[in-house]
Amino acid sequence: MLTVDPHPLLDAVAFEATFPSPLSSLPSPEWLVALLKLDAPAPLSADDAVRSAVRDLLRHGGYKPTGRGKPASEYLVRAAGDGTLGSINAAVDACNAVSLHSGLPISVVDLDRATPPFRLGVAPQGASYVFNASGQSIDLSGLLCLFDAEGPCANAVKDSQRTKTHAETRRTLTVIWGTQALPGRARQAFDWYRELLERLGVTVDVTKGA
Repeated sequence: MLTVDPHPLLDAVAFEATFPSPLSSLPSPEWLVALLKLDAPAPLSADDAVRSAVRDLLRHGGYKPTGRGKPASEYLVRAAGDGTLGSINAAVDACNAVSLHSGLPISVVDLDRATPPFRLGVAPQGASYVFNASGQSIDLSGLLCLFDAEGPCANAVKDSQRTKTHAETRRTLTVIWGTQALPGRARQAFDWYRELLERLGVTVDVTKGA
């Protein structure tokens, strides 16, 4: 269901997750919400070297990962630092916790809102999609993206509104945007991610890269 275009730096891990109930009836437990803090105990920690390597990954296709277009993992660090990183739902909270501490951007899409087949590759010039409920869009030109049959639907900066999780989400596809400049880090992030999800009663099925 997932193919990966040739890329000299990409070291992605992708997996499907099946939740025991809709996200609306699966609130994040205290231990998961606690991981949304910068000083929470975690098996991974990010630094400037990780940040630089992730930006280099996104630059390869010609995208400029700066300003409002910087990797989502950098937004999480800022939000956690100023106390605005709060709970959203169990799927997003687990994603945000792992991304915050690993320094790797992570995408989560609702599999019932997306249409297979899926592909990881660089978006062509002029590609864009809406990324929030208010209708704002992001220029995807040269940016590594997850594509479904309808086009790009997620990336390391902002995921598409079209395939975001919601109250009734039961199945997700997650992409950890790892880089070969940080060997083994994407796998380490996945191993911890899987542990967190299984504590929530989630079934994890690796689809690519691990």
